[in-house]
Amino acid sequence: MEAAAPPTPLPLLPDINPGVRRFLDARFRSADDLATAADVEAEICGRCAELEALVSDLSVRIDEASAAYSSCREAAGSALSGVRDGLCALKAFISTGVDEEVVVGTEQMQFEQLPALASEVARVEMIREYAGSTIDWTIKLGILEETELIHDVETDRLSYTEMALKLDSLVGDVEDAVSSSVTGKLKSLGDNSEKTHVAIGYLKNIEDLLASVTTTRPHWIRLLSAVDQRVDRSLAILRPQAIVDHRALLSSLGWPPSLAGSKFSSIDSGKQAEIVNPLFSMSGDLKSKYSESFLSLCNLQELQKRRKTRQLKGHNVGNQLRQPLWVIEELVNPISSTAQHHFSKWAEKPEFVFALAYKIIRDFVDSMDEILQPLVDKAKLIGYSCREEWISGMVIALSTYLAKEIFPKQIELLQESSSSDAGSTPYQARVSWLSLVDLMISFDKRTQDLISSTGLLLTLKDDDNWQRISVLSVFCDRPDWLEVWAEIERQEILDKLKSGMESEKNWSTRIEGTMLEYGSDDYKSPAITTAVHQSLSLLIDRARPIPSITLRAEFIRMSASPIILEFLGYMLRRCQEAEGLTALVDDNALLKVSQSINAARYFESTLTEWCQDVFFLEMEILSVNGEGGCIFQQEINHLKEFRVEWVDKITTVILRAFDSRSRDYLKNKRQWLEKSEGPAVSRAFIESLDYMQGQLSKLEGGLNALDFVTVWRGIANGVDQLLFGGIFTGSAKISSGGVERLQGDLSVLFAVFSSWCLRPEGFFPRLSEGLRLLKVDEQQLIDGVFTDKNWLREYGIRHLTASDAEKIIKNRVYEA
Repeated sequence: MEAAAPPTPLPLLPDINPGVRRFLDARFRSADDLATAADVEAEICGRCAELEALVSDLSVRIDEASAAYSSCREAAGSALSGVRDGLCALKAFISTGVDEEVVVGTEQMQFEQLPALASEVARVEMIREYAGSTIDWTIKLGILEETELIHDVETDRLSYTEMALKLDSLVGDVEDAVSSSVTGKLKSLGDNSEKTHVAIGYLKNIEDLLASVTTTRPHWIRLLSAVDQRVDRSLAILRPQAIVDHRALLSSLGWPPSLAGSKFSSIDSGKQAEIVNPLFSMSGDLKSKYSESFLSLCNLQELQKRRKTRQLKGHNVGNQLRQPLWVIEELVNPISSTAQHHFSKWAEKPEFVFALAYKIIRDFVDSMDEILQPLVDKAKLIGYSCREEWISGMVIALSTYLAKEIFPKQIELLQESSSSDAGSTPYQARVSWLSLVDLMISFDKRTQDLISSTGLLLTLKDDDNWQRISVLSVFCDRPDWLEVWAEIERQEILDKLKSGMESEKNWSTRIEGTMLEYGSDDYKSPAITTAVHQSLSLLIDRARPIPSITLRAEFIRMSASPIILEFLGYMLRRCQEAEGLTALVDDNALLKVSQSINAARYFESTLTEWCQDVFFLEMEILSVNGEGGCIFQQEINHLKEFRVEWVDKITTVILRAFDSRSRDYLKNKRQWLEKSEGPAVSRAFIESLDYMQGQLSKLEGGLNALDFVTVWRGIANGVDQLLFGGIFTGSAKISSGGVERLQGDLSVLFAVFSSWCLRPEGFFPRLSEGLRLLKVDEQQLIDGVFTDKNWLREYGIRHLTASDAEKIIKNRVYEA
């Protein structure tokens, strides 16, 4: 008997398609459901038949689309051949001298064929895109395994087809409107504003649909690209045509108005402007046509803004999409060209150039608010102010003229003045440059007041927008001119400060009322610091109008920072001169050094306070070496180093003198074993303290409070180390009488410093703790107790080591 064939193994669970597994799970939930297996099989066969029919239908439709594509391609080829033959015939007619009527007839024939040809080419392109997309869908359908996705794909395909047909119809309407408008323009059929308006309406509808597709169907990239290309071609024709029509209307309005005979006497007065404003005088049909043309340009710009926003969605473009208002540009360009004719007459009188520019801006700015702004608002151009755009356009035009005509002559004048045979001196050239900068700063202030006077702020207050309303923006494009400006400002200020720094009177006279950070005393800073402070403040004020944070920081670094370092160098030379002549032992030498320290402290505090201002906080990111921090951080560090160095030198000089005067006192070891019959105070030590107290009193009157505190604390620390080393760490034996004498000497020392602190013994920790050990009763001392940290801490010994304590106790002599 033959063995039965083994059964076919069932597929493992992981090998089953997830879609199939879900289908089976839904049909067979329990063992009882196995009885319906035949019904499930019939259902699966029915659905497979439906899918096969759907695939077959798609194949037929692809074949039909391909055939239509081939037919349209042949038709387009035939049409292009006809156009080419017509052009060749036209060329032949022209070359053989055909009369004008034939040429006109040929041109008319070609113009009539152009719209039809454009439509045919667009349809061919659309069919190509559709066929390519349909093939993509077929591939997707072929690889899908889950039946639930097939219905969604079919729905999406139908939506794609519907959207493509709708967009094709709208784009065709736009192309027809543009072609009709161009044909009418060439045939001089009159006003085409209505056709332009219709085309813009279609374009807005197209953009609405494209925005919807971008949001809901971002994978329809080929459709979006095809429509954008066709719309771009239409816009490339529509915008120039709208601008040409707008310029023609402006010309019929009498724009630009004549500037001849304009007087500058009324610039700062309240007299009626002498330049006639055509925007106020237009009326009737002309005003209506201008308004329609104005709105068309605004709508085109708003449409362009929406298109760019959609196309660059997801990219960090910041404010790069913002463009000047086209309609205001059309007002600015012709009047600025007219004004430049007058500017060229005043190359040597730049004040007239700024006066005329400001008069033009001021005389027309009201019409921007009253007539044009409502039209911009009606076109829904968000974020645009006609007043600001008008001022910005005129400022940019003036900046361009300055950069091309005025500044090159100023640079040439500076270069010529440096030569030996120059007709003008360097001083005159610098004065001419600074006068021009003064005019620019004044002009910027007045024009910006025209914006803020209405209660409006700049729509976007960043560097790019600020540069649009500032003629100082010429330095943004030419940093080398900014360097020249900074060098001139620096040289002018240093020339003025040089004589002041050399005058001893300016160093001996103090500034009153400059308060310290901590305390009630003043800086005691010399008067010369006032002049330097005012000069620096002037430079910083000159930098404030520069419309770039980067350039403001560079200007301050190139102009203000060298002045601070120059002043610091002069103070250093004064101190070194005093040190070289008298080694700082003379009172006048100490006074000179104190004055320089006071000036350094004053500027260190002033620069630190400035750095906390918002104006300088913006520049922190641009600090030297890219390390962050204040723009004056290097100068502050140099001032601090100078001040600390010379405070230490004063402290060292006084300590050395005290050491030399105390040498005999410290060498006298026998005095610590003698019992004094009179007051327990050493005369030699009192004389040393008298000298130290006298020097500290003079410094207290000449040095600022903060640095004086550093001096007396440094001296106290030095005296503590000096006396401790001379008395306690030597081999001198100290009896009870010596302890009494030492206590008397230290009480006088503490009294000297009690003028500047409440507990002076706290600033002499070694001497105080050494005296405390000497006072310990002999009965309390046992072998090795002075090495016990707990015992030392119990007696308040915290600054002395165990070896120091052992040496002091061993040198103590107790009477029997």
